[in-house]
Order: sequence, then C-alpha cells, then structure tokens
Amino acid sequence: MHFHHLHCRPARRAALLTIALAGIALAHTAPTRADTYPERPIRIVVPFPAGGYSDALARIIALDMGKSFGQAAMVDNRPGAGGNIGADLVAKSPADGYTLVMGTIGTHAINATLYQKVPFDGVKDFAPVAFVADAETVLVVNPSVPARTPKELIALAKAKPNEMTFASGGAGTTGHLAGELFKAATGTSMTHIPYKGNAPALTDLVAGQVSLSFATLQPALPFIKAGKLVPLATLGKTRSPALPNVPTLEESGMRGFEVRNWTGILAPAGTPSVVLKKLSDEIDKVMRTEEVQAKLQNEGLKYTPMGPAVFSQFVKSETDKWAKVVKAAGVQAD
Repeated sequence: MHFHHLHCRPARRAALLTIALAGIALAHTAPTRADTYPERPIRIVVPFPAGGYSDALARIIALDMGKSFGQAAMVDNRPGAGGNIGADLVAKSPADGYTLVMGTIGTHAINATLYQKVPFDGVKDFAPVAFVADAETVLVVNPSVPARTPKELIALAKAKPNEMTFASGGAGTTGHLAGELFKAATGTSMTHIPYKGNAPALTDLVAGQVSLSFATLQPALPFIKAGKLVPLATLGKTRSPALPNVPTLEESGMRGFEVRNWTGILAPAGTPSVVLKKLSDEIDKVMRTEEVQAKLQNEGLKYTPMGPAVFSQFVKSETDKWAKVVKAAGVQAD
C-alpha cells in the first residue's frame, strides 16, 4: 500500500484507521477470550466403545472438569477403524478447546503406519494437552510353559522355532507389536495368534491353547492373582505397583524395551496455548488426587505428568518408534 494515498482522501484515511484499530482491538480480545475459557460445555471424544480404560478415565476427567470449570464436560463415544473415526472428528473440529480427544498409542502412534489411509496426521493435526495414563503390559505364560524368566523363555523359543505361540487382542494391537518387538530384539521366532479383543485371547491362554501373551495388565491381573497365568516381566520403565515382585524386561537384561499402552488428551492443532495450559493443569490436578491414584493402582494403570510440550515430544517419538516396528513386522490393518 502506498501511503501517499492517505493524504488525498480523508474519508478513506479514516476508514483505514478504523480497520487498523479494529485489527488491534481484535488482537487484544482473542487472548482475553482464552482467559475466560471455558464459556460453554466441553466435549471429550473417546474413539472407542464405552467400558474400556480410556473411556473410564475420560469420564473421571470430565466429571472433575465440570466441577472446576463450572461448565459441563461430556464424553462422546465415537468408535470405529481402530479409533481413527473419533480422532478424525476432533482433527477437523474448531481449535477452541471445546472438542478434545482421548487419544491413544493406537490413534496417535501406531495407526499412522498400520492403516494405509489415515484421514489425519496424528502429529501435525493435533495440539497435545496432557498425558493421562499407561495401561501397563505384562509378559505372561500359561503355567505349563517351562519358563519362569524372560531368559528361559528366549532359550525355549530358540530351541523350538515357531512352536511357541503368542496371543494378542488383534493384528496391530500393542500386544501384537510388543511380541514382534520382542522377537526382533531376541532373534526368536514365535507364531502370532490374533483374537478379537483381550478377553478371548486371555481365555485361550488360560486354557493352554496358546503359550504366552504380551497382555494388558488390567484384564490379566485376576488370572495372575488366581495362579492361572505366570508373569515373567512387565514392560514399563519401572516395576508395576500392581506387581511389585515382577521385574521389568529392562531389569531382565533387555535394554530399551518399553511398551507403553498409553492414553492422553489432545486438542485440534492451533488451539491457543493459554487454553492448553488451563486444560493441562486441570488434568494434572485430577490425576494426582488420592482417589484417582488408588483407582489407577487397582487397575494396573500408571500416571506420568506431562504437559503440552513434553507430551508433544512423546507423541512424536512414539510415532517414529512404532512406525519402525509395524514396517519391520509387515503388519497392515486394512
């Protein structure tokens, strides 16, 4: 724009000034709007059916947000395509903090490589808010399997290539990929047997139809406590509070072997940082309460505090890590 035009037309100059001032005023009202957030109900989309652990945690968080914020927070279950349908809905929602997703290792790390066509980018289309919890993973064997340590299991698998079978809740699930990661890391060959969900996989494992499983701790715990399954190791960085006497795979000599079946809250990319911080602080407060901590321990879940910046880095590193495993295993969901 050539400014000499401003000298010749007073009316136009006034109009331009008004527009400029309006622009400045607008720039100043945007942050205050974020400061008064939330001014209406918040929706947390859970991309899975009701009843799972991410759904249960979303409901606890929603209830507490409602009390703290003085605005209702609702859980909206939108299952399908391994969580991709619900995640896509949030990716394409306004970036105002009123539509959030309970993302997981599936929707925001594994699916990018597992599915040929994912309608969103798990990293670029989201603003991570806060990590919520890990559902811990445990390596369990049927008691008839003559191994009581990961080393003994590896020796057994090497002695009988492909004879050992491992059950998972389905192709491309954490339990399946953990098994692929284990095979690659130990140079063993075992046969994967996919089931439609964790429950049938564990039922067959208890019945002795399969040898072992990299199981989600929560559904496996009752069988472990009843002596129907034997835990050899947990797959977190530190021991599980639910199984304090069971070593981690890392302690058992397998370096860098960590499988975190995680879930966390993410907003659409471009959500104001003031809003992200407000949400993140609130989630952290809820997760630290004695009541929630007791519930987590009881269910074999673990909370790690991560705000927007740390959680963003985590999502990126998990996406890269699992892309390698999925490619190496040659797994495809569609």
